[in-house]
Amino acid sequence: MDFLKTLGIQKKNFGASTGRRWLETTDVGESVITSPATGETIASVYKASKADYETVLQASVDAFEKWRRVPAPKRGEIVRQIGDKLREYKEPLGTLVSYEMGKSLQEGLGEVQEMIDICDFAVGQSRQLYGFTMHSERPSHRMYDQYHPLGIVGVITSFNFPVAVWAWNAMISAVCGNVNIWKPSHKVPLTAIACQHIIRDVLQKNDIPEGVFTLLIGDTATVGEPMVQDPRVNLISFTGSTRAGRHVAKVIAERMGRYILELGGNNAIILTENADLKLAVPAVVFGAVGTAGQRCTTTRRLIIHESIYDKVKSALLKAYGTLRIGNPLDAKNHVGPLIDKIAVDMYEEALEQVQKEGGKVLYGGKVLSGSGYGSGCYVMPTLVEAKNDYPIVQEETFAPILYLIKYRGSVDNAIELQNAVAQGLSSSIFTSDMREAETFLSHWGSDCGIANVNIGTSGAEIGGAFGGEKDTGGGRESGSDAWKVYMRRQTNTINYGTELPLAQGIKFDI
Repeated sequence: MDFLKTLGIQKKNFGASTGRRWLETTDVGESVITSPATGETIASVYKASKADYETVLQASVDAFEKWRRVPAPKRGEIVRQIGDKLREYKEPLGTLVSYEMGKSLQEGLGEVQEMIDICDFAVGQSRQLYGFTMHSERPSHRMYDQYHPLGIVGVITSFNFPVAVWAWNAMISAVCGNVNIWKPSHKVPLTAIACQHIIRDVLQKNDIPEGVFTLLIGDTATVGEPMVQDPRVNLISFTGSTRAGRHVAKVIAERMGRYILELGGNNAIILTENADLKLAVPAVVFGAVGTAGQRCTTTRRLIIHESIYDKVKSALLKAYGTLRIGNPLDAKNHVGPLIDKIAVDMYEEALEQVQKEGGKVLYGGKVLSGSGYGSGCYVMPTLVEAKNDYPIVQEETFAPILYLIKYRGSVDNAIELQNAVAQGLSSSIFTSDMREAETFLSHWGSDCGIANVNIGTSGAEIGGAFGGEKDTGGGRESGSDAWKVYMRRQTNTINYGTELPLAQGIKFDI
């Protein structure tokens, strides 16, 4: 395929890069990557070795000594050039995202646009790494705080956003003066290799040292776990399951390191009796079936006031009946495949379980087969009547299953249902009542990191800090002041007077 050639993807690819050169290890093992869209083999990747890991880490250590001395606006200029390169390669890279991961072509292109947008954001941020000046209680003293680079930042990304989440972290981290090691999901390594090819020209043109943007593709035991345990890696940004996130947090805490955790979501939309359904229904459908339900911000629970429940159910059944499921490279299709057959099994197991617990499947619930569905990874988006306290509803199933949950009484009851899960990422309410909206946004309202009014749970903008609470991990990345987590804070006091007043008025006769 032409887009693979454009991106430098060969039949066999190396899995480790220092940013400016590939490490040509071939004797550790090879991963064969197939497309969930067609079941066809795309290419293979040679896994990184322990020696490759050490080479990349040492290159990163050496690069940090140089990179942190580059003025932040100059670092921003490199990121600006990376953004321009991504603009140049947006179409082929977006196509590869769609083909390798399975999300629709529009979503694949949109993900690359997010990379471009975060580059633009980071360029501006490179001139705004602000500290604050405080008044000292001591005469002729000035006190202020400032921010310094941390060092090495490891970015471990998940399959569902194979390139955007890396950019959210790496571009902000880079303008802060850090160097960055990327370990992508073993399910979608080709998009990471393509990104490394794209940015290499920028690094070489500007004589950026090896080690500023590096890549390691390999097994958990060879690459992932060593990164988490390595005291040279100052910060780990981890996107993945809550189970794996707990392990990452424990290991890093033992060595007093830093981490950003972006873990599970069990996101709900509340539809009050005052909801505008013309706004709400499209948002619900997009939030539930976009990326085939494989977003951390996917809408998984729909909490509906009893007075409009039947009307909403009818509207959703009609909307789901119009969804086109098929090859994500066909722009006419709304829903592509799940990432692999393991995900299909989880989809089937969740539906079996919810019915055992008392739920009723209203629509979907089938794995698709036949012409166009040969990969075995296509499933029907599914609507299920359920109760919030069903054990399976309390879990996150990474598939297009939407649970319809009825509530009675005031919006407080709906908010209580929404918050009554372990996860706390994204949330939304649709209402035309100001009191309901403000209650939802109040201290006693939504307990999620993201709370929206009259828009859905997915589609977060890069300008806002992204992340959630509780089992979602508590991390924040991307916009707002999330840049501070990539830096170490330092308080400075300067005495420009001729005396040295001591704390608590202590004096020494010297």
